[in-house]
Amino acid sequence: MNSDIGIVGLATMGRNLALNFLDHNQRVSVWNLESELTATFEAEYAQAQLFCASSLTELVASLAKPRRIMLMIQAGDPVDQVLNQLKVLLNKDDIIIDGGNTHFQDTQRRQSSLEAAGIHFVGMGVSGGEAGARHGPSLMFGGSRCAWKNLENQLSTIAAKSDLGSCAEYIGPDGAGHFVKMIHNGIEYGDMQVIAESYDILRRGLKLTANEISEIFGDWNEGPLQSYLIEISAAVLAKQDSITDKPLVDLVLDSAEQKGTGRWAAQTALDLGIPIPTIAAAIDARSISSRKTEREAAAKTLPGVSNTNIPITSETIGNALLAAKLCAYTQGLQLIRAGSEHYNWNINLADPVRVWTGGCIIRARLLREIINALSEAPDVDNLLISPSITNMISQAIPGLREVLQAATQSGIPIPAFSASLSWYDAIRSPRLPQNLTQSQRDAFGAHTYKRIDDPETAVHTEWLK
Repeated sequence: MNSDIGIVGLATMGRNLALNFLDHNQRVSVWNLESELTATFEAEYAQAQLFCASSLTELVASLAKPRRIMLMIQAGDPVDQVLNQLKVLLNKDDIIIDGGNTHFQDTQRRQSSLEAAGIHFVGMGVSGGEAGARHGPSLMFGGSRCAWKNLENQLSTIAAKSDLGSCAEYIGPDGAGHFVKMIHNGIEYGDMQVIAESYDILRRGLKLTANEISEIFGDWNEGPLQSYLIEISAAVLAKQDSITDKPLVDLVLDSAEQKGTGRWAAQTALDLGIPIPTIAAAIDARSISSRKTEREAAAKTLPGVSNTNIPITSETIGNALLAAKLCAYTQGLQLIRAGSEHYNWNINLADPVRVWTGGCIIRARLLREIINALSEAPDVDNLLISPSITNMISQAIPGLREVLQAATQSGIPIPAFSASLSWYDAIRSPRLPQNLTQSQRDAFGAHTYKRIDDPETAVHTEWLK
């Protein structure tokens, strides 16, 4: 009997998605370029519903029609190479799903090419890491409605479930799914950075041990800050090194890596004119962390602050963290809205937020508050002015101000906290100092400006005469 789905790529995500499909009584065919991985997978998980193909041709031949093939391979050229091979093997109405972290514009290009051949191409964001892929990921579907109807039941079955239903959803056409996954990852960057800054303040400012901070994170995870990232942070901080019996986190090199999705989000935000400073600060923080040798040399030369004691409470830091998280989510949703309008995707913002309530890395209690806010005011551009969110940020923002002041005076870097507060204060300011900026531009370059009393007319002044 032919398989229900084919999976190309048997690295961590591909193999675990294959097992997830098998768990849900799906017949699965798999193929990997390196045949050793295929052989190992077959030896370990051999069963009647699994077929391990020796070639792409054999994989395609093993599938029921219309064929459904999911690519779980490295983004970029490897995807194009496989698509070029599949294009001549597939027929009209067959479906290819790219489940990798692909740039949404590549997805748009590929979909246009394949649709011309009658083949449906889907760009689907997959979030949840190894555990999510195995037991239920968050799935952000971008492609044709026809392809979604064909795949909806199959994908909903393997996706994570929250109290709001299956965490698989149609997001919009062509690149919408990968766009939303990119923004999800940008929010993830911001969220991880403000958690790290909270940890740093607790560690260096309050002089707490890793175990003590773990307990605080555990307490936070019982309240408004409850999230997967807070949960795993508590577990990470509690882990002891088997060799030294010290907290393992203290032995981890402080140089963070990144795969590109955060950088794509920041670049896209620049292209669309949407400020995402909390997310951008998180990206910069990872880049600075990677310059370990430079930092160590500077530490021997550049003056700092002798006293890093911070006279604030963990409750205050928790409020600061909540405020910064709200800023990151708001910035991300503004970027999704802008992308939806620019590319005519017609994304309902509540859909990705609902999908994020289970399976994905940024799943959190806060998302339910955001869904409620979007139901109250679905067209609001700034989430923070929704009544329920306004109440939350109003209670949390004093903590952010206090933390910012204390950390700055103590020489502890908090780039994402700082960016969040500056953005918050900027968006609530009816007048900003860019009147001077425009005047400067007109003075040195005759770029013109507009007057408050006539905002439609561009004028020029000879400022320097």
